[in-house]
Amino acid sequence: MDTLSFEVIKSALERAFDAQVDATARWHESEPGTPEAAGAEVTEKTPALAALHRLVLAQHLMNFKLWHVEDIARRKDVGPEVIADCKYRIDGYNQHRNDYMEKVDVCMISLMQPLLPQVDDSVRINTESLGMAVDRLSILSLKMFHMLEQVERTDATEEHIASCREKLNVLAEQREDLGRAVMDLLGDYAVGKKRPKTYYQFKMYNDPNLNPELYGNR
Repeated sequence: MDTLSFEVIKSALERAFDAQVDATARWHESEPGTPEAAGAEVTEKTPALAALHRLVLAQHLMNFKLWHVEDIARRKDVGPEVIADCKYRIDGYNQHRNDYMEKVDVCMISLMQPLLPQVDDSVRINTESLGMAVDRLSILSLKMFHMLEQVERTDATEEHIASCREKLNVLAEQREDLGRAVMDLLGDYAVGKKRPKTYYQFKMYNDPNLNPELYGNR
């Protein structure tokens, strides 16, 4: 079992980011039914890192499900009942997506807390949390998978395929840049240049006590 350090945490995060890409392809063959099933194949030996890895995959599963339900919601050849069902499912998945994003942040801060240098309140806070970056990496994994599908189409024009190949290259570069930025941010935390913080979005639309369209019609 590795002693936790920033380098160990960085390596574990890189493996989790790779797992997002691997899971995207694998789940198109067999989609997990639950977040627990999504993380069933995690092999991290350190329990805390395994917990982080499972949260990253659970969060990725919500984006995976969102992507495909949103595709259905844009169809023009189905009835309003199908679109309404999609809307309810989208709201639910999006709620869970944000919940897991925050859980990733809480888990990351818990892992880093014993390693963080003492800093005062003047130390800068990043505009984006680690959980938010994990979410963006998840979405980029999905974009890359589906853009590759377009590149591999046999019924599309050469112009379409060439355009999609160019977009795929840009997406891959953006994901690599974002992954590097996450590692740079961890480096800033390690030396006390910045300090981590969890940001709560407090989604209101699903809460019957906060959405006036829900509590006003009880």
